[in-house]
Amino acid sequence: MRLTIKILVVIGIVAFVVIQFFQPEKNISDEVKNHIFTQEQLPENVKEIFKTSCVDCHSNNTTYVWYHNIAPVSWLVNKDVLAGKKELNFSEWGEMDDYDKIGAIEDIRQEVEQKTMPIKPYVIMHPEAKLSDEEVAVLTAWIDKKGEELLKSSTEK
Repeated sequence: MRLTIKILVVIGIVAFVVIQFFQPEKNISDEVKNHIFTQEQLPENVKEIFKTSCVDCHSNNTTYVWYHNIAPVSWLVNKDVLAGKKELNFSEWGEMDDYDKIGAIEDIRQEVEQKTMPIKPYVIMHPEAKLSDEEVAVLTAWIDKKGEELLKSSTEK
């Protein structure tokens, strides 16, 4: 019995070491031309909320910490980042037309009001990312204002 446990422990350790060689590509880019921070004059409080709670998964530049380099955590982080960028990528904001931006900010409103964003695993590892009711109110006020601006500019074209 003890020999079986030792063999299983050794196999587990070897498997853990081997999977470290299979790391996903990092989500790191220096390109900022089309990023929302470059394209929009965001109020500082909105920009800070986006930085703290959104851009790690919804842009082309994720801030990684040490445990993001350990498989299988690296795989889970990569999966979440790819899913986030598929829904909304702030790094591509400048390439979106006004109607897509209106849809995107309305999606943001829905997610933050329902408290489904940021996702729970992210908030567990980054407690500062959890949105307070005040931050939700700040975002929804910005969304209202930005939505009106976008609607006005799109009807003038």
